[in-house]
Formats: sequence, C-alpha cells, structure tokens
Amino acid sequence: MIVSKLAENLIGSEILKIAAQVNALKAGGAQVSNLTVGDFDPAIFPIPEAFQEEIAKAYQAKHTNYPPADGVLSLRQSVSSFLRERLGLDYSAEKEIMIAGGSRPLIYSTYLAIVDPGDKVIFPIPSWNNNHYSYLTQANAVMLETKPEHNYMPSAADIAPHVKGAVLLALCSPLNPTGTMFSKKDLEEICDLVIAENKSRKEGEKPLYIMFDQMYWMLTFGEHVHYDPVSLRSELKDYVIYIDGSSKAFAATGVRVGWGFGPESVISKMKPIVGHMGAWAPKAEQVAAGVFLLQKDNVDTYMNNFKEKVQKSLSALHNGVQQLKSEGFDVDSIEPMGAIYLTVKVNMKGKTTPDGKVLNTASEVNFYLIKEAGMALVPFSAFGTSEDDFWFRSSIGAASLADIEGGIPRFREALAKLK
Repeated sequence: MIVSKLAENLIGSEILKIAAQVNALKAGGAQVSNLTVGDFDPAIFPIPEAFQEEIAKAYQAKHTNYPPADGVLSLRQSVSSFLRERLGLDYSAEKEIMIAGGSRPLIYSTYLAIVDPGDKVIFPIPSWNNNHYSYLTQANAVMLETKPEHNYMPSAADIAPHVKGAVLLALCSPLNPTGTMFSKKDLEEICDLVIAENKSRKEGEKPLYIMFDQMYWMLTFGEHVHYDPVSLRSELKDYVIYIDGSSKAFAATGVRVGWGFGPESVISKMKPIVGHMGAWAPKAEQVAAGVFLLQKDNVDTYMNNFKEKVQKSLSALHNGVQQLKSEGFDVDSIEPMGAIYLTVKVNMKGKTTPDGKVLNTASEVNFYLIKEAGMALVPFSAFGTSEDDFWFRSSIGAASLADIEGGIPRFREALAKLK
C-alpha cells in the first residue's frame, strides 16, 4: 500500500513502545514497576472527589451534545478567574481563552497557526513531542541540546544564536521529561531576548512567539517557584501562547480538559483548527471543570494532599538512586522540582549482561533494567537526544510508593550483575 510521505516517515510514540514491552512482560507474570507513562493510576492518584461529583451531575443534566467549538463559556470564564486569582494573569474568556481535549490539540494547533513549512522553530532537547509537531508542520527544527548541570533547561545564551528568522520558541516549565524548572533569572533573560528580537523585526515580518507549556505549574515542591513569561514581562502578552489544563494538576489525564490562552490574533486562528480536528473536550467534563475550578477550598485541599503524595514518591526514588550512587554505581538523579518526573542517570555503556550481551545504547540499558530489575524508565532518546545519552525519565504517576521503594533493591541487584 502506498501512503503519504508524511505518514510513511512519521515516528510513533517511543514511550508507548516501551509501555507495550512492559505490558507483555506483565502478561507473562513478571513484576515490573512502570515508570514510563506520564499518566496516573486512578487507584493511587484519583481525581478530586468534588470534580468527579460535578462530572456525574453534568451527565445527569444531559450535557451530552457537542460543546461550543471554543469551549463552554462558563468554563472559559472560570479559567479566566482562576488565572487571575492564582497567577495574576488577565485573559478574556470571550477572546483569549480556548478549550480543547487536553494539551495535544492545543500544542499542535499552536504550531499550525504560526508555522509555515520551512519556518524555524526552536526548542530544547530533551522535550516532549516538539520534534514530532515540527515534523508534522514541516518546520525547520532547531533542537538545543541542554545539560544536566543546568537542570536540562535552556538559557538565553543557548537560544540567542538561533533567534534570527525563528517564528516559534517552544518552552515548558516544569519540564516534561525532566521535572526541572526555569529559575526567575533564566526565564527573564529569555524573555528579554525575545523582546529585543521582536523589536528588531520589520513591519509585516512574523514575530517570534513563545509557546509556554505550563501544564505542571501547580505541581512544584519545596522552595521551587513557577514563573511564566507574561508575569515577568507584561510586554510579551501579544507573543506568548500558554498551554495549560486539568490533566496533570488534578490527575485527570483521561478527563481531557485542557485550556490554551494568549493573544486573540493567534487564539482566534487556533479555534477553527481544533474545530476541524474535532478535538474538543467532552461537554459534561467542561461543565464540571467550570464549577470545580471556582471551588477554592476543594481545589486547595486536593492539591495539598496530591502534591504531598507525589513528592513522597519522587523523593523515595531520588533517595534510592542517590544511595546507589554512594555505593559506587554510575547512577545519578536531579532533585525533583516539579511535575511527576525524576531525571535519572544510569550509565552502563559497555557493561556486559549475565548472558553475555554488551550494552551500547540507552535503549539497551533500559530493556535490561525492565527484564532484570523490573523497573521501566524512558531514555531521553525518546525526547530527541541521542542513544549515547544515558539519562532517563522516570514517572511516578502509575506506581505506588511501595512499588518504588520495593524496586530499589531489584535495581541494585540488576546493576551488580553487570560486568
């Protein structure tokens, strides 16, 4: 069968491939701690009870028809109030906010609304799916390699050589896949770089936009504070498209309610794109989210408990890896700052397995850990880096605290078997 070149060369989700390996092993009776998917096991991390009740009420009220193409107005109004109260951001429910079925349609429609074939798009690696959206829009992708010593976050110095002619800078904080965040200083410097670049452009020339994915902004830990571009530099309001929603903050990945907000000139173009995709969030869930967001006490109570559970799991994994590091294994991890991810190094390049196989790539190391340690991670090569990068994403959303703690001894045993 002959298909389009786009379809023929499109790479599927590397994360789902690893998840399929895990599921096959589990089906055979293996015990595997699944730290791959950026999802939540509802038995461990249920959505807020009040949110669930509102969803049930919305279905009982027969909100089962098509929602408006840009989202239910009551939800857009609630999002507007929520942003103003929680972040000090002022966006119009009527013109500057839209609703979609999670973050994916919002990110893809941002690309489609801004990027023409051949346009330059800048993003750091590792980062989630920007390489695929660049491919789908035939963008000229400039992938910035970031370093663990800078928490895998890009700096203004990294970005500056590439801004001329670029139309989109894709950023995320807290970052998927690393769980790390921008410092205020670093994000301010990037903002100033974009402002200066846009001032230098001629009339009629496309500006440089920022797509700022802050889906995890409510999940930050300790002294780490979330910063966003428009709060730091209000003059950027015409150039920043935010990606946000309920999926991660409320463990509601399957509820599929995301919201994007930004300048009317871009949001007004994204709305029909999402409409033609049919990528709306279900109406009942939208109605429910609109009610729940305004229940300040319920939101705060849920978030306090949820964040505590997430942080305990991340800290248990981080402490376990650090213990193995202290024992002399070539492993490491970066302190969890936000989101549901821990960045873990497992450098076993050149090591030989008990059955005589030499491990040469991050994927080979990962599959060895799945089989021998019952611990499934995602190599950063799934997020745009090379197979020689032996850092991995570990997601705690689908694993219990007991699973994580129980996995550390198996991890140690598997590493000790290598020669």
